Amino acid sequence: MSSKTQERIKALEVALNNESRERDFYLKHAERTRNALGKSMFASIASDEDEHYNRILNLHKRLIQEGKWPETVPIEVKGTEVKNVLNKFIASVDTSSKVDTGDMEAVKIAIDFETKGEKFYSDLAKNVENPVEKKFYEFLAFIEREHRLSLQDTLEYFQDPAGWFRVKEKLHVDGI
Repeated sequence: MSSKTQERIKALEVALNNESRERDFYLKHAERTRNALGKSMFASIASDEDEHYNRILNLHKRLIQEGKWPETVPIEVKGTEVKNVLNKFIASVDTSSKVDTGDMEAVKIAIDFETKGEKFYSDLAKNVENPVEKKFYEFLAFIEREHRLSLQDTLEYFQDPAGWFRVKEKLHVDGI
């Protein structure tokens, strides 16, 4: 097995470890929080991370068996639902919903996870020549970015639910 293939295998093992650790973190906090948005956001991202883990695990197995990056890799994974979680929440938002410091701290940690994941996958994409491999890592970086942005939005909600709702609802005083 070539040293490039061994590097790819190690990169996928790092990715597997990260996806597993993040999934477990999100599941724990989805269970712990009593805040509806936090619960939905954590559960949605946990589901995404689980799917990423399984896709990467299958790719890892193929890479070990075939000794090279497979020519066919399902680039498309289930799209993230994090934006839909926010949109659905807007329709039923409770601006008086209580958030504890554990929720805010968990979201800050999650933002850091997603920022690092986005950079990890972006760096992998920049350092490979195989277009299929590049596209796979770019897609994972895109999903991590979507998670990060949605978590930043969640943090804004936690910090000021009424203000967040005013911005998201896009109510304007227009003299009517």
